[in-house]
Amino acid sequence: MKTKHKVMGVVAATATAAALTLGVIQKEAESQGAKTIKIDGSSTVFPITEAVAEEFQKQKKGSVRVTVGISGTGGGFEKFCSSNPSLRTDISNASRPIKKEEIEACKKSGVEFIELPVAYDALTVVVNKNNKAINSITVEELKTIWSKESQQKGIKRWNQVNPKWPNAEFKLYGPGLDSGTYDYFKEAILGKNNDIRSDFTPSEDDNVLVQGVARDPNGMGYFGFAYYEENTDKLKALAIVNPETKKPVMPSAQNVLNGSYKPLSRPLYIYVNKASANKPEVKEFVNFYLRNAAKLSKQVGYVPLPADDYKKAEARFQKGEVGRIPLRAGL
Repeated sequence: MKTKHKVMGVVAATATAAALTLGVIQKEAESQGAKTIKIDGSSTVFPITEAVAEEFQKQKKGSVRVTVGISGTGGGFEKFCSSNPSLRTDISNASRPIKKEEIEACKKSGVEFIELPVAYDALTVVVNKNNKAINSITVEELKTIWSKESQQKGIKRWNQVNPKWPNAEFKLYGPGLDSGTYDYFKEAILGKNNDIRSDFTPSEDDNVLVQGVARDPNGMGYFGFAYYEENTDKLKALAIVNPETKKPVMPSAQNVLNGSYKPLSRPLYIYVNKASANKPEVKEFVNFYLRNAAKLSKQVGYVPLPADDYKKAEARFQKGEVGRIPLRAGL
């Protein structure tokens, strides 16, 4: 099993090489008689799926290859729902639920999906480690920093958001438009009818965002909790003021499960192509995933689901139940 450091460290290399190596890996696997399981999508979910894939491949001893790309949640669904069967993936990692337009794309391509939650995440807002002035932030302050309206008004300094903060220009780093994290943050913080400002540094690779904030004294970014936990020596997480209790709450497993870390707690998913689920190797892999997700998601820095939720997911997969399902109340 990779250590968390190694798991997170391969993300950037995977993002760069995935498109170039996927075909080579598949041909090599086929020439050796190995079955290939194709996965793509969210960089947030990547560490869990990569850890599961590694453990699964060890057990299969070369008889099954699992390829895991990080095109972002949106990019992953484009492949998953592609009208070209040769481009389709068997499984799509997602840090948000599938959108209506993506469901329609799947329908047009004849792709039925089984939605399976695998973990929870505390989407984490970070600043540079040496930023001593800011320890917590409200949803309204986040909205002021990140909204398109604020960009149009020329708001780009900390003290324009909060007079107690420094008279210095903030630099923003965030997921790209294909990212499910981008979609989730945009809706949770800005609301459905608002847009994020355009003058930030985007990347589908969370490690790029980590390095950007770590190198910039006035940097701010947001991404999955696992990427913060792996870089606590470089970054400072901000407590989010709960809109209901008005108390600042730090991102943590405990605060996700007790419902106090709002509004940035979220479920993470895998989506399985129902046709692919009929393949013995995919069926075995997904069952392995659900039975090991609690342990491996915790190892790579995420929050395991309650045990009953994994059992429900297993039952749903065994029955081949397609379409969206609700999670427990509060998330």
